Amino acid sequence: MSAAPSKSHSRPPLSARKNRLFTLGIEEEFQIIDPETRELRSHVEQIMEDGKTLLRERVKTEMHQSVVEVGTDICPDVACARVAVTKLRSDLWRLARNRNLTIAASGTHPFSHWIDQKITKGERYEGIVEDMQQVARANLIFGLHVHVGIPDRAVAIQVMNMARYFLPHIFALSTNSPFWLGRNTGFKSYRVKVFERFPRTGIPDVFESLAEYNDYLDLLVKTKCIDNAKKIWWDIRLHPFFDTIEFRVCDIPMRVDETIALAALMQALVSKLHKLLKQNLSWRNYRRRLLDENRWRASRHGLDGKLIDFGKQEEVDTRLLILELLEFVDQEIDEFGSRKEIATIHEILKNGTGADRQLAVWKNTHDLKAVVDHIVAETTFGLKK
Repeated sequence: MSAAPSKSHSRPPLSARKNRLFTLGIEEEFQIIDPETRELRSHVEQIMEDGKTLLRERVKTEMHQSVVEVGTDICPDVACARVAVTKLRSDLWRLARNRNLTIAASGTHPFSHWIDQKITKGERYEGIVEDMQQVARANLIFGLHVHVGIPDRAVAIQVMNMARYFLPHIFALSTNSPFWLGRNTGFKSYRVKVFERFPRTGIPDVFESLAEYNDYLDLLVKTKCIDNAKKIWWDIRLHPFFDTIEFRVCDIPMRVDETIALAALMQALVSKLHKLLKQNLSWRNYRRRLLDENRWRASRHGLDGKLIDFGKQEEVDTRLLILELLEFVDQEIDEFGSRKEIATIHEILKNGTGADRQLAVWKNTHDLKAVVDHIVAETTFGLKK
């Protein structure tokens, strides 16, 4: 079981914040919704036009015009990240409202069809569609990306290797996409099943060194598999342009509190693994083929299934393994002053994820529009309106 919450609210040492070690950057991808029909609307260009002054470079288009992404600046701590994410969501909601639209945070839309959505104009997106055809057009999904700062990339690759083991645990906490094209898929996260059609997705292999990693990227560029390293879409990666480890496995959560809680957990985990390395210790690196078993289970069952404890070679309830993870990073939680944020993880473990809440509404109403209404209400919960 995890350690009892304490009252510590210490912050990372100033030296760590100055060199951008364990800083946070958070990106959220939202659905643009018609409040009357509850369908997706391809209106990102109008929101972008209205938001040029308010959001500047913090708002971005995605491949489909019914998707809008916002991203924070570099945040020195979780408290800063909470303020930034709340403001971005609030500003985005107001921009959408001014166009008689709203936003929704779910990994997939419960019933809108990808075939009805317009592709964003531009060389980048047109190139992806030309390369991947229907796989790209059907990739109508919405995720959460969290960057944790590690300026030393040689160290970061080793931390990334170790963090791979915990991706299914973190992913299970974020599951928020049970519906696809009007059907209950039976998955807690169908988003990752859609994204798996893309190349270079999922949990990456182990890289023995930064040189091996760079050689791999150079080979893909040389052989024209990719034109730049941003087309590596793994669940976790060294960002090609920022000195960060980027967690990409999560569905976008409904509430701000859930996003911040997951970011706090990722930050604490990176710090813990970094600390182990500095002590000449490490977490055992498992093969991708083993970790993929847990990833599948998290996608299918969310928190309600079992993951494999590969050390014990046995199944363990997912909730219990997540509690073990929280205990593993307990000291770091206090060091970052994120005890309040981690309390939200305990609430998710008790009350379920976004997928569980969507399914509960569906069970009670058998109305997917009611599910959309619930997602919208949760997305805007706690915002400054």
